[in-house]
Amino acid sequence: MPDLLHQILIRAAPERVYEAVTAQEALCKWWTGDVVAEPTVGSIAEFGFSNRATLFRMRIDELMPAKRVVWTCLGDWPEWKDTRLTWEITPGDKATTLRFTHADWRSTDGAFADCNTSWGTLMHRLRDWAEGKAREPVFKGYV
Repeated sequence: MPDLLHQILIRAAPERVYEAVTAQEALCKWWTGDVVAEPTVGSIAEFGFSNRATLFRMRIDELMPAKRVVWTCLGDWPEWKDTRLTWEITPGDKATTLRFTHADWRSTDGAFADCNTSWGTLMHRLRDWAEGKAREPVFKGYV
C-alpha cells in the first residue's frame, strides 16, 4: 500500500511541534479553522471543511509527548478510510525534525496526488505556526 511522506525542519522545541499536532487551538491555526480535538488516546478528532460538508474524523491512537502522534482515519472520505497519519518528532541541535507519514492508501489513483500536494503545503503552515510566524490555516476560506 502506498504512503505519503513529508519531512520538515522546524526551529522550535519538540514540545511546541507536538502541540501543533495535538492541541485544538494549534490545529485551527495551520490546517482548518473547524477543529474539535482533545489530546487523549481513544478520542475522536473532527476536521470540518466547507461548513462541514466534508468532515474527517480521526481516532487518536498514540500520543508520546514531544515524540510521536498516530491517528487512524475513520473513513468519512472513502479514499482515507483506515489510513494512518503518523507524526514523528526528533530533536536536533538547531531544529526539530518532523517526519509525517500518511500511510496505507489503497491506490495512487484518485486524490492521492492532490493530498500529497496539500500535505506539503500544510507542513509549511505547521512549521510557521510552531516558529511563531503569524499565518492562517490553509483551509480558512473553506470553513
